[in-house]
Amino acid sequence: MPPSTERMPAPTYVATPAAAFLRSLPVDRQLLPYDVAGSIAHVEMLGSAGLLGPDEVLTLVGGLRRVARDVAVGSFPWRDDLEDVHTNVEVRLTELVGSVGGKVHTARSRNDQVALDERLYLRDAVHGLARRLLELEESILGRAAPERETPMPGYTHLQRAQPVTLAHWLLAHFWRFDRDVDRLLATARRADVSPLGAGALAGSTLPIDPTATARRLGFESAFENSLDAVSDRDPLAELLFDLALFAVHASAFGEEIVLFATKEFGFLERTAALGSGSSLMPQKRNPDVAELVRGKSGRAIGDLVALLTTLKGLPLAYDRDLQEDKAAVLDAVATATAVLDALGALVPELRFHVPRLRDAASDAELYATDRAEARVVEGLPFRSAHEEVTRTLDDAPVGGADVAADPLAAVGRRSTRGGPAPASVDRQLASAQARLAAHRRSLSSLGRKVELVEELLKEEQR
Repeated sequence: MPPSTERMPAPTYVATPAAAFLRSLPVDRQLLPYDVAGSIAHVEMLGSAGLLGPDEVLTLVGGLRRVARDVAVGSFPWRDDLEDVHTNVEVRLTELVGSVGGKVHTARSRNDQVALDERLYLRDAVHGLARRLLELEESILGRAAPERETPMPGYTHLQRAQPVTLAHWLLAHFWRFDRDVDRLLATARRADVSPLGAGALAGSTLPIDPTATARRLGFESAFENSLDAVSDRDPLAELLFDLALFAVHASAFGEEIVLFATKEFGFLERTAALGSGSSLMPQKRNPDVAELVRGKSGRAIGDLVALLTTLKGLPLAYDRDLQEDKAAVLDAVATATAVLDALGALVPELRFHVPRLRDAASDAELYATDRAEARVVEGLPFRSAHEEVTRTLDDAPVGGADVAADPLAAVGRRSTRGGPAPASVDRQLASAQARLAAHRRSLSSLGRKVELVEELLKEEQR
């Protein structure tokens, strides 16, 4: 049948006076590439199962790829009256290929369809976020390596505590971000299950093969339980937790940059890379980038709370409440991406005031613990040594050990595992490089799965 030249009416299943309230298209239209790729895999499976003829498969797959091309070039005729991305694709497909387009939804529900789209999107999002995180980690390592012997004070309770090095401080943030990469990749692994074939909630009476579509789309497996498959939003909740915790880590990094850029600390030069000036005060150079990185954490945390609140207490299997999941996820991913891009541009441009760091690290009070431990070496119980040093903080070094306020000497003595001594930092740097190499391998494997969507949309029909 030749394609229809008339605009198709909205399907009856979307006809309701509440259509405007139910509409999700402004949000879920971002899922179109994943929706089309999933539909292509579904059509091919229907053909293999004998539910579609070879010519029908060719026609439907060709039409779906035409839809993807139209979207890519901006000529797709989006229709707000069609409620969501899935209906827009199906109706447009039928306009392009005729009544055979109505067969694309055989043995499928929008319930398992959207669950599939979200998992394909999650895979892509994790790949993009993890790649940016690795770039940020590489940048931090690049800044840390030359600063193995640049002393600075370490802090507890925002008070000078003990001497460390600039490299050690930078690596502390590296390891936080490295755990963020770990969590993202683990979330992608747990989400590597295809829900397509679960139908509305109870599978199908037709001879479909969910494992075939799972393989075609690069999933490790297909679902085990159809009720669970259409209602499971654990991967999205995990992703939002990952991004909320990343935002907290980024916020803490931003907070220290803000502090270090103040005149009170003076550890960072107030360069243009930090942000803008004041509209009123000519002398100001504000750490706007770090402040906004700090501020964005509220959005990411809010997105996580919003999704968990939506999921709380929902009965099996699918409920329309689940339509609210996508706004939170898309917002969190966009926010995290913007934060990573900002930090990626900022870190290479940070200019540390080394003399000020060294001067602050020479504060005699930072060596009180060294003095107590020197007395321990002489045989005094630590608690007695602690009290002795506390009483004489303003005096010369106590006992037979002369512990001078020498930052590099003090740092060098802290050579235990994970400490700030240059030798310990070298071990950290080597371990960090090994971690990055392992992450790159995982990211490469995930990238091959991500590419499957693009390949499905573009490959020539066989």
